[in-house]
Amino acid sequence: MKNSILLFTLLSFSVFTLNAQEEQPVIKTDSLSEVVIISSRIDLPFKENSRSINIITATDIKNSSATTIADLLQQVAGVDIRRRGTGGSQADLFIRGGGFDQTLLLIDGIKMDDAQTGHHTMNASLPIEVIKRIEIIKGPATRVFGQNAFTGAINIVTKSNLSNSVSANLEAGSFGQLNGSVTVGSELENSTHIFHAGKMTSNGYRNNSDYENSNYFLKSVFNKKTQPIEMIATFFDKKFGAENFYTTNATFNEYEETQNSLLAFTTKFQSKRFKIQPRIYWKRNQDMFLLRRYEPGFYRNFHISNKIGAEANASYKSEFGETGFGIDMSKTYLRSNNLGHRNRFMTTLFLEHRFQFIDNRLDITPGVAMTYFSDFKFNGFPGLDVGFDITNNLKAYGNIGFTYRIPTYTDLYYSDPSTNGNPDLEPEEAFAQELGIKYITPKFRATLAVFNRDADNLIDYIRPNTTENFTATNITEVNTKGFEFDAAYNFKLNNFNQTLAIGYSYLDDNILDQNEELSRYSLNTLKHHYTTRLSTKLFENVSQNIVYKYAERTTGQTYNVWDASIVMSLKQVELSITASNIFDSDYIESGFTPMPPSNVLFGMRYKFL
Repeated sequence: MKNSILLFTLLSFSVFTLNAQEEQPVIKTDSLSEVVIISSRIDLPFKENSRSINIITATDIKNSSATTIADLLQQVAGVDIRRRGTGGSQADLFIRGGGFDQTLLLIDGIKMDDAQTGHHTMNASLPIEVIKRIEIIKGPATRVFGQNAFTGAINIVTKSNLSNSVSANLEAGSFGQLNGSVTVGSELENSTHIFHAGKMTSNGYRNNSDYENSNYFLKSVFNKKTQPIEMIATFFDKKFGAENFYTTNATFNEYEETQNSLLAFTTKFQSKRFKIQPRIYWKRNQDMFLLRRYEPGFYRNFHISNKIGAEANASYKSEFGETGFGIDMSKTYLRSNNLGHRNRFMTTLFLEHRFQFIDNRLDITPGVAMTYFSDFKFNGFPGLDVGFDITNNLKAYGNIGFTYRIPTYTDLYYSDPSTNGNPDLEPEEAFAQELGIKYITPKFRATLAVFNRDADNLIDYIRPNTTENFTATNITEVNTKGFEFDAAYNFKLNNFNQTLAIGYSYLDDNILDQNEELSRYSLNTLKHHYTTRLSTKLFENVSQNIVYKYAERTTGQTYNVWDASIVMSLKQVELSITASNIFDSDYIESGFTPMPPSNVLFGMRYKFL
């Protein structure tokens, strides 16, 4: 009955909009051939890059039926977002079967890694209203970004300006969801500003799953006429019930509060051949966890981490190609009642050079990152990217690289009645290889990649038997291999743009052969992952989007999830209906927490300017 109501609501909304058509400009499909990947020192158009990269454009975001970045990334094959509820309260980020500590998140190239734990990675995710695009770099990216990019990296590129504009968004729906936000753009004579403030609340779809999340974002460019200086400031505050996030004990009512903030200043000096971009930044994360929500004295963890950094990335063009080089220095401080007081100094040097041969059809880019950790000494990560343009639209590529991750402070020092860290842990290491091919035209694009990763000393929480504690342990050797396919077809119907996108990833590893039934985190890998998105526009002011996701995990769990949305634009007003998990699939993405049943969200956005 619930499914019928959701579908009836969506269909009724479509029928209503047939009689409410207003002239609106046609939204053009973003051209990937014009997108320049800016997350490394050598800026390259998407089409020329010799790595596996997915781009989520502004149009894709609008057509995604997603309200948070966690929901959005769920639609990319090979990216596994394991959520523990709605509203983006807590989600873990995985790429190609790696752990949540092995994927690096960046905001405009600023590294958002957290020394306490990778569980906090998505605490820094931005509201989708301020995102220009998302660059997803799969495979070993340590030589490009540093040690946390073990299996890949995700760079969120924010919008550069919104002209002079003011818009407000209000959404309400199932489980008492109520979301509101205001976005302001200001274009002044010598500066540009974007400000966003939002709040998301819900009573929860099950016991103790309520949340109250606030987000604030400010991006300003000063001194535009002479030497522009860009400032980004963010603050995210989340308070949420965490029922069964970590335990199955019926007497516990877990609760968590997190805060995440960033302040960064960046500028760029550029000539015809030389470019250098210096940056300073400060990132802070705070986490408070209660095992019993209404008994704070029973068990409480409280952590504050601060990271202060300075970096400079540069490139130089010569007759021999383009050289990229840079330095990144940071100091991390942790204060915790469980992990103790810790600090770490890190310095990374980057060097790469892009050669081009055979009338620029063949590109070869060797590179290396050299890192010093005050507690894990020197380490080097060499790598090589190779690409060959078979035709103007068809490119074959391959890359190899060494990758590395030092243990988090949670891995090293955490302790509770069922879990122990291990101060004797060794860093994780891996050697990864990839071959791929991509075809790109304005109407059709497709990529196919096969990959292999041989890892040593991977860290997992295992136990010798079911009666003893989980302990952070280095697993000797793990092999991970798989392949991915992505394609999108853009076509016109009734002179309107339509898009059909599909993605599939397959992954196989031998972790379970080593610690079957005794692993905490390795039992839930995505073995098969299939996604489809159909975005249609049959009338001038109405667009429809349907998203389908299929997953099969190594636990044997399989599930199918359907989401859909309808958006109607009427001059300054935009109305939307978003239905999630339409057919009420029963599934778990992480731990012991069932995901929400079918639900609906009604939205209205009003543009004042």
